[in-house]
Amino acid sequence: MTEDRNSPDASAEIRIPDAPRGNWVDRYAPDRARPYLRLSRADRPIGTWLLLIPCWWGLVLAVLSDPGSGGWHDGILAVAFAAGAFLMRGAGCTWNDITDRHLDAKVARTRARPIPSGQVSVTRAAVWMTLQAVLAAGILFVFNPFAMALAVAALVPAVVYPFAKRFTWWPQVFLGIAFNWGALLGWAAHTGSLGLPPILLYLAGISWTLFYDTIYAHQDRRDDVPAGNRSTALLFGAGTRAWLLAFALLATVLMALAVAMAIIPVTDRPTQILAALGIIGFASHLAYQLRVLDITDAGGCLALFRSNRDAGLLPGFFFLLAAMV
Repeated sequence: MTEDRNSPDASAEIRIPDAPRGNWVDRYAPDRARPYLRLSRADRPIGTWLLLIPCWWGLVLAVLSDPGSGGWHDGILAVAFAAGAFLMRGAGCTWNDITDRHLDAKVARTRARPIPSGQVSVTRAAVWMTLQAVLAAGILFVFNPFAMALAVAALVPAVVYPFAKRFTWWPQVFLGIAFNWGALLGWAAHTGSLGLPPILLYLAGISWTLFYDTIYAHQDRRDDVPAGNRSTALLFGAGTRAWLLAFALLATVLMALAVAMAIIPVTDRPTQILAALGIIGFASHLAYQLRVLDITDAGGCLALFRSNRDAGLLPGFFFLLAAMV
């Protein structure tokens, strides 16, 4: 008897090539839930981290800019950002897979995804995307009105991003605009306003995204050309290392400026030293990635991309220590 390719049970054991082996979805999730969790990239949590970390950057930097202003509500905000990042990343990835289903079928790394492989229909994927977005919308009620409006505005770059690879060689810029919105949102959730420090931090995040997602895009260079996809990996080619160095330097300088403007006028030397250590740790991690990068090694590129969770957590950790001094 022929199996129904749209049945989750029939395709439950299909493995996504870039998902970590032994991930919790493959090991513990019910068969019927696995395709939907894979649509949300629940088996690949690095994207949630990369969406969440700028939120925490912005939140902690806002607390640092106003000594003594931190409180229990900021802890609630930090948890809300984590839940929101998981849900909105899931909704965004589902939207990405709906729009890219025909392109994904042409790329080796993505053809096993739930929609092109027939595990989930487009209609069911759309329902799943809507459910995640609705749940995420409920989190907005812990934010102040300005932050709520800013969070809603984040939907615009999220909706546009999947189409960027069709009309520009710089889709990573659009990803950076979407993924680092949290730097603005984190600051606004604490202060109820924006200023130059969170904007500089946001731009630092975009530069960081150009760094790590160019590395990520080098996995697909061979398949992207016949599929008609564009990326900075294809644009830079053999010159990738020089471009990545520029992005790393720009991200570091912009982060340093954001932190200096936010805290130097209002904090003491120990606080400033701790914050500076976070920036140094961030820069050192990017330098390490550049040193070991081999753009012809797809597995190595994926591993370096994933390591950016640690690169982003380093400044967040030291900013938090500085806020606790």
